[in-house]
Amino acid sequence: MRLRHVYLGLCVLGVVVPYSQFIPWLLQYGLDMDLFMRELFATRIGAFFAFDVVVSALALFVFVFTERTARVRHVWLPVVATLVVGVSLGLPLFLYMRQRSLDATIV
Repeated sequence: MRLRHVYLGLCVLGVVVPYSQFIPWLLQYGLDMDLFMRELFATRIGAFFAFDVVVSALALFVFVFTERTARVRHVWLPVVATLVVGVSLGLPLFLYMRQRSLDATIV
């Protein structure tokens, strides 16, 4: 199995696992952003994870726009994936795209 296939599998997990918690919440409460933010920051541990994800997303954006080892096209796609789903999709998606580009240059 190639490394890019591992990254692609992680993309699937990156969508399925977080949404397995978000979709039921969304069905119960709808798009109540006030409640979402209150519940997200209800405890210090929740805030810890929220801030960790925000900083990780910023680091990913810097990585996506400065990585020059592989000529990755459509670098906006991992950014959109991160904003829509989270770092759990954006990072493995970018790594998949990067590895696919690297694999193409080796041939």
